[in-house]
Amino acid sequence: MKIADKTVVQMHYTLTSDEGAVIDSSEGREPLQYIQGAHMIVVGLEKAMVGHDVGDKFDVKVIPAEGYGEYDETLAQEVPLNVFQGVEKVEPGMLFYAQTPMGPMPIRVKSVSADKAVIDANHELAGKNLNFAIEVVSVREATEEELNPQGHHCCCGKHEGEGEHECHCGEEGHECECGGEGHKENCDGKGGCGCPNHDKHHSK
Repeated sequence: MKIADKTVVQMHYTLTSDEGAVIDSSEGREPLQYIQGAHMIVVGLEKAMVGHDVGDKFDVKVIPAEGYGEYDETLAQEVPLNVFQGVEKVEPGMLFYAQTPMGPMPIRVKSVSADKAVIDANHELAGKNLNFAIEVVSVREATEEELNPQGHHCCCGKHEGEGEHECHCGEEGHECECGGEGHKENCDGKGGCGCPNHDKHHSK
């Protein structure tokens, strides 16, 4: 079966920068699974997957416009350190989530001075090409339940209202599917493949 809309695809991938540095990879892990056409991966990669079959291996270069967007200078700003309430020490690279009308927005600390920090709401891969090496592992038709999930679903398999489960988008080891990228957003509003965002997260 070839990859088309409403098919469930499993794939292994390696994501590298233009300089050849490995950003993320499924090597040593389970393959990444997504539903084609549900906007669960970046648009440039999803477009390139169409028509491929099990066993296909190929490379894809995704430009920023079809990945995490162009870098927006207006999304970086300087703020006083006292806005980070409850954080003992603010350090570059820390990731926080700001609540917005569009949902949680990830904010990364770029630099820190004596009493201020520069924060950046751009995705860390904004403005960069995404170079994927792909291997298609499996392709099948999606079930009706997969196409029309009930309630809130995240990769841990629990749903909203089940026990004590509370989903925190971006929590380390937990990719939340609440952004609407079916999951496209990775909660960054840009769209993501679910693979290049495995930082160690920090929250307030």
